[in-house]
Amino acid sequence: MEATATKTEAETGEAQGAAQSWVDRLWGSILERTGLGGAGRTGTEPRRTDGAAAAMAELPPLERAKRLAEALLSERGEASGAAVARELHTASRELDADGRAALYRFVAENFGPDAARLRAAAEAWLSDPTPENAARLAEASEPPRQELLRRMNMSAGGTAALVAARREVLGRLREEPALKALDSDLKHLLGSWFNRGFLELRRIDWQTPAAVLEKLIQYEAVHEIQGWDDLRRRLAADRRCFGFFHPALPGEPLIFVEVALVEGLASAVQPLLARDEACEDAGGACAARADTAIFYSISNCQEGLRGISFGNFLIKQVVEELKAELPRLERFATLSPVPGFRRWLEGRIASPDADLLHGEERAAVLAAGGDGDAAAALAALLRHDRWWDDTARAEALRAPLLRLCAEYLTAANNGRGPRDPVARFHLGNGARLERVNWLGNTAPRGLRESFGLMVNYLYDLRSIEANHEAFVRNGAVARSAQVEALLAP
Repeated sequence: MEATATKTEAETGEAQGAAQSWVDRLWGSILERTGLGGAGRTGTEPRRTDGAAAAMAELPPLERAKRLAEALLSERGEASGAAVARELHTASRELDADGRAALYRFVAENFGPDAARLRAAAEAWLSDPTPENAARLAEASEPPRQELLRRMNMSAGGTAALVAARREVLGRLREEPALKALDSDLKHLLGSWFNRGFLELRRIDWQTPAAVLEKLIQYEAVHEIQGWDDLRRRLAADRRCFGFFHPALPGEPLIFVEVALVEGLASAVQPLLARDEACEDAGGACAARADTAIFYSISNCQEGLRGISFGNFLIKQVVEELKAELPRLERFATLSPVPGFRRWLEGRIASPDADLLHGEERAAVLAAGGDGDAAAALAALLRHDRWWDDTARAEALRAPLLRLCAEYLTAANNGRGPRDPVARFHLGNGARLERVNWLGNTAPRGLRESFGLMVNYLYDLRSIEANHEAFVRNGAVARSAQVEALLAP
């Protein structure tokens, strides 16, 4: 027994020694290739690898991270590549914010395409545009930076680290335009890794792990959740909540979708958020009476994935889930903010615009706002403290604001569709602009962004694909007869 124990200890020591030897050889190779391993050596001396890991650890953190980034592109084996990627992520985490920014600049500026190779490939294709030359041109134009990022993704937790890195890069783009190349590569790769085929839809309820529920409170971007009691209301029997998840980020939601089950098309959000109107019927009678599902909050949870499309028809997937559970549902619509409307309208008011108000609108606004031209009177009314609680002022503003909001949401915009990001999301997912709602959100944020207006986008399963195609092709906005009536002279 004693001999066996001694043998096991010896074998363990040998294994540890072999592992340490492999690591030292790896770091010695990195030091050699990056020009930091030759100090004190002649050309005839064999390279020493023992203690190379310690030598790497002694480098300043930023310099060590740079050397690891350079080395990662030269590693051929998966095992060594994953080890270097792991060390690079570790080194990056040890840097402060300014150190990581310096590392991002290094990657952005030093891993671009080879200019001579790209020029040769481009000239070859111009002289002989064959598929083979096109493939060589595409290969030459891809920056080595993308391969570096792919290899960084090889280590455990690599995807989450890259999402976090892009969040930081996005935060620095305005001050550091040189990072745009890195952001472009990150966006390209994350767009491939986070397409719809990888996403998993999960129902969120009161039995969901607390860690995920806490994230729902944290990430809610449209209507802030005021603690656990408010969250309980949003998970009541007449509510549904869904989350989209990705296998590489198992505990991190990408998107939350909150749904209210109601009768008729909801026009205001405050009743949907009111805690004292909760339906606590455990038997599901509240949900069974509902004929309409209102999507009242859709929150993107990962800032590092901003601007990355998860594929069209995500809402359709939720619609199909609801329809399977509750066949009585007839309508599937949103109650959405219009975050860009106020900024757009204030721009119109500030610029000379003879057609800002129509005849009856102009008369009503001038009557309620006093002297001056129509634009000045409109601006004066909107600046008035709590104008929405003043019946005369609110009525004077109703018609022009509803019409102007409809114009904002249906603008051709050179064939690209409306500028409003929420509108583009829903129209791109195949919805129809159904209704503009007067004072649908009188909370401070709603008034600040859109003078309290909200919008219903209707998801009709029979026309989602056609609406999506028309919007993608030429920015055409599918809209109801009610919206058309707002736009009529």
